[in-house]
Amino acid sequence: MKYYHDSRDKPGKFFPMPKSIFRLGLSSGEILVYAYLMYCEDRKTFQCHPSFSTIGDAVGMSNNTVKKYVRGLEHKGLITTEHTKIKTRDGRVHNGSLLYTLMPIEPIEERYFQKVLAEQASKNAVQNALARYEEKRANTMKGVTANENV
Repeated sequence: MKYYHDSRDKPGKFFPMPKSIFRLGLSSGEILVYAYLMYCEDRKTFQCHPSFSTIGDAVGMSNNTVKKYVRGLEHKGLITTEHTKIKTRDGRVHNGSLLYTLMPIEPIEERYFQKVLAEQASKNAVQNALARYEEKRANTMKGVTANENV
């Protein structure tokens, strides 16, 4: 029989969080909202449907702030959202909360690191071009100075 230190150690009290989420350039708010969506997600369908209000209450954010971070997660490809409808008992149809689908993390991580490598290569190319320019300029200035001394 397994000994549990407290109720938090019991099976089913935790949810998986990919380590790579901390290497994708997300803001702390995006990480917090993503973590809550992972907490809510159905492990078979990778979907959940908490409202902005429910997420905000859980993570201490306003609805507008949650909405901003959800858009950021969508833009970065970590989640997709779909609008849902609900039907009341009297037959009226209203907007429901969004249906979130959490996307596989590996392709997102690969795209992110390819982007980082491309940005670094671009920075290096600019720095190399600038160094060549400065060297050429310095050589030109030396030539001008030598001609003035003649």
